[in-house]
Amino acid sequence: MQSAHTARQILIVDDDPQMRLALRESIGRMGYEVLLSENGEEALTKLRQPGREFALVVTDMRMPRMDGFTLLKEIRRGVGPLPVLVITGFGTVETAVEMMKEGATDFLVKPFPFERLKKTVESIVGAGEAGRAGSREIITANPAMKRIVELSGKLADSEITVLIQGESGTGKELLARHIHKASRRAERPFVAVNCAAIPENLLESELFGHEKGSFTGAVERQKGKFELAEGGTLLLDEIGETSLVLQAKLLRVLQEKEVDRVGGKAPVPVDVRVIATTNRDLWKECAAGRFREDLYYRLNVFPIEVPALRDRPEDIEALAGHFTGKYSVAAGKRIEGIGGGALAALQAMKWRGNIRELQNVVHRAVFLARGPVIEEADLMLEGIAHPEHAVAGKIKDMERDLIIETLKGVDGNRTRAAKILGVSVRTIRNKLKEYGLKEYGENFS
Repeated sequence: MQSAHTARQILIVDDDPQMRLALRESIGRMGYEVLLSENGEEALTKLRQPGREFALVVTDMRMPRMDGFTLLKEIRRGVGPLPVLVITGFGTVETAVEMMKEGATDFLVKPFPFERLKKTVESIVGAGEAGRAGSREIITANPAMKRIVELSGKLADSEITVLIQGESGTGKELLARHIHKASRRAERPFVAVNCAAIPENLLESELFGHEKGSFTGAVERQKGKFELAEGGTLLLDEIGETSLVLQAKLLRVLQEKEVDRVGGKAPVPVDVRVIATTNRDLWKECAAGRFREDLYYRLNVFPIEVPALRDRPEDIEALAGHFTGKYSVAAGKRIEGIGGGALAALQAMKWRGNIRELQNVVHRAVFLARGPVIEEADLMLEGIAHPEHAVAGKIKDMERDLIIETLKGVDGNRTRAAKILGVSVRTIRNKLKEYGLKEYGENFS
């Protein structure tokens, strides 16, 4: 069982010793257990240690060996949806937009007061803990989704294996955490494994563990995720991405309730409730020979299909309002709500990325909003709806300033500015002409 302090660990990554100590003192006073790393490589080693579950990573932008951007990308690629707060002394529009595109939760520009740091950390960690707490973060007015939440609560105390299917970004992991929190296993660990994010040659060791010396780099015995979840729940996220060989081993674990560590001499018994999620149609995967039928039937004891956000139109306003409040606090802004035009635009979207996409759009809008209400221009939806015309239609003052500030931040390089804003160089040129800014058109290459 994980320690009570595990979920309140915060990792600080900064090459400046004085800054590291100042952050440790400030965040430590808030009641968190703080770990320190001098660079991104050292931080990744700590993040990948078995049994650790950090609530937040606070990282500097510019560091030797591995900078903040690279660390952020590595976390998103191999660690998962861990909140990341970026601290930078170079707070240009370029860095802010790029960080959000890479998935940073928030950023602070040096120097900043302790109260700002405190509010930001508490907002980020508080949102994560609320998500782990269960149904209060499953925001829905949709009848079908309400039935799913109610049903999942009823089956929580059973030992039935659950298969949650749905598109990416619909909230499958959140529903899995809700089932765990409502079960008699709630006080035991909830361990999530993103099967798509871990290299195939490491996934077996990650799941089942290994013995010392079992392969190059195995310098000590390591328990796998099944053992770390003992008595609790193991989430196999995106299980459709696993190989047929690993699927056979997973089937044996589910049937025999024991794991074989890599290099081990005897099986290790485990008591774990398994929940699997996938954004693939596993039955079609079986028909195509990419997924074992026997494992499919073993997982599909109780199937749940999470509807896409476009099929839950009544949830858009509530979810957008929730994210507005969350990110307003983190940004230190007082945003009262979403304007009628902005809300109508959100409700008209198809949301191919579902709730995750809506969350990112609102996060960006909070960052860009200048007044007490989010306006339609703050959403910058044109590039989502029509990627080939990323800033189509009427551009308001905010959009004009954003383009100009981005150009200034990259020394007038239109190609870099276009990449940051997600538009074409042609669009940049046309918009400058539309604004009547001939000097930018002449002087910016």
